[in-house]
Amino acid sequence: MATAAAAVARRAGARAAAALLSACGTAARGWRRAGPARPLCTAPGTAPDMKGYLWERYREAKRSTEDLVPSIMNNLLNPDAIFSNNEMSLSDIEIYGFDYDYTLVFYSKHLHTLIFNAARDLLINEHRYPVEIRKYEYDPNFAIRGLHYDVQRAVLMKIDAFHYIQLGTVYRGLSVVPDEEVIEMYEGSHVPLEQMSDFYGKSSHGNTMKQFMDIFSLPEMSLLSCVNEYFLKNNIDYEPVHLYKDVKDSIRDVHIKGIMYRAIEADIEKYICYAEQTRAVLAKLADHGKKMFLITNSPSSFVDKGMRYIVGKDWRDLFDVVIVQAEKPNFFNDKRRPFRKVNEKGVLLWDKIHKLQKGQIYKQGNLYEFLKLTGWRGSKVLYFGDHIYSDLADLTLKHGWRTGAIIPELRSELKIMNTEQYIQTMTWLQTLTGLLEQMQVHRDAESQLVLQEWKKERKEMRWHQLNKEACTLGAKL
Repeated sequence: MATAAAAVARRAGARAAAALLSACGTAARGWRRAGPARPLCTAPGTAPDMKGYLWERYREAKRSTEDLVPSIMNNLLNPDAIFSNNEMSLSDIEIYGFDYDYTLVFYSKHLHTLIFNAARDLLINEHRYPVEIRKYEYDPNFAIRGLHYDVQRAVLMKIDAFHYIQLGTVYRGLSVVPDEEVIEMYEGSHVPLEQMSDFYGKSSHGNTMKQFMDIFSLPEMSLLSCVNEYFLKNNIDYEPVHLYKDVKDSIRDVHIKGIMYRAIEADIEKYICYAEQTRAVLAKLADHGKKMFLITNSPSSFVDKGMRYIVGKDWRDLFDVVIVQAEKPNFFNDKRRPFRKVNEKGVLLWDKIHKLQKGQIYKQGNLYEFLKLTGWRGSKVLYFGDHIYSDLADLTLKHGWRTGAIIPELRSELKIMNTEQYIQTMTWLQTLTGLLEQMQVHRDAESQLVLQEWKKERKEMRWHQLNKEACTLGAKL
C-alpha cells in the first residue's frame, strides 16, 4: 500500500544521489578501478584526506536533499485517488460486480469493539475461559491487516514480501519480543515458504502461520493477543493451538449466530457510515446501461436493511443479480453447490434455478454456475471487493475478470506520507543509501570508519521510521 508514495521519495533520493558528482569533474564511477582510490580535489603530492572528502560528499548530499523536498511537496499523491496497476478503459466494462461489507457499505469504529466484546464473552460463557479476561478492551491502534500469527508459538508479527520477519514488530501477548529472542526462535529472521499459510490460511506444516487479511480479523488479532497476555501474566500453562482455535471459533460465531447482524440492524446509524454518493454512482452505472451484481457472504435481511439505509428502498432495482451467503472464497472454487432462491420472508425455495432473474435474491451457488447462467465472462467484468485473496485473486488469475481492491487504510497512509517530515526522512534515507553505494569502493581504514557511521545513521533512521509509519504493527511500538 505504501509503494506509490514511497516511490516519490525514492526517485527524489536517486536524483539527490546523482548530484554527488564532484565539482572537480570526476564521476563516482571513476573510483571503481583497481588500485588505491584518490580523492578528486587533492593537489599532486599531498596525502589524500579521505575522511574530509567523504564528509564533504555527505554535506553535498544533505544540501541536494533539502533542495529537492519543496519540489516533492508540490507533487503529492491524492489520498482520494484511484491507483491503477494495469491499463484499462472503463468504456470496455459492461458488467460491474460488488462485494457488500467494506465495499458498498462501510462501518464505524464501533463495529470492531462490538465483535471483540461479543467474541470475548463467548470465550468466557461457552469455552469456559477465565472471567478476568473481560477486563481487556479493544484497542483499534494495536494491529493492522496483513500480519501473520504463529499458531504454535502464539506470536503476532509483520512479515515482508520476501518472507523476512520485521524485527521490532513481533508481539507475544501485548509485549514486544526482543530481537535476539526472535532470531533464536526462528534461527534467523527468514520464514520458509512451506511454513507460510496460503491464501486461505493453510500450509504444508498445518497452519503454522496464519495471515490475517480480512478487515473483520482486526478484533480477532487483538483478542488473541489479550488472552495470551492474561495467560502469560498469570503464569497459566495453556496450549496455544487450542487458544487460536477457540478465538477463531468465537469470532466466527459472532457472525454465524447473528450477534453482529442483530446489533447492527438494531442501531444501524451507529454502525453503518452513511455514504450519500453510493446511490449516485450505482444509478449512474444503471443509467448508462451497465449490468450490476452483488455477491456477499452476509445474510439477506442484513444486506437488505443496510442497502435500504445507504441506497434506498428500491436498491434491488439497480442490480441484475443479488447473491447472499455466498461463502466466499469457496464460491469461487467449489463447483458442487447450486443456487437457491430466497423469497421475501427469507425462506429458501427448492426450485431448480435455470436463470438468475432481476429482483430476486439467491443464496449460495458457485462462480462456475454463475458464469454459465449469465455469460458474464472475461475482461468486460469489473468486480470490486476488499479482500485481495478471497475476493479478487482467483477472479483475475482463473477467470480473467478485472478487479478493484477497496483499501480503506490506503487513504490514511497516504496522508502520513504526504507530510513534510515523512518526505524529508525518506528522501534523505534514499540519498544516504545512494551515497553508501557510490562510496563503498573506498576500502582504506579511514574511509571505512566514515561509512560505518553512515550505516549506523541509516539503521537508526529506518528503525525510527518503522515506528512512525502507519504500516507497522500497532501504535505501541
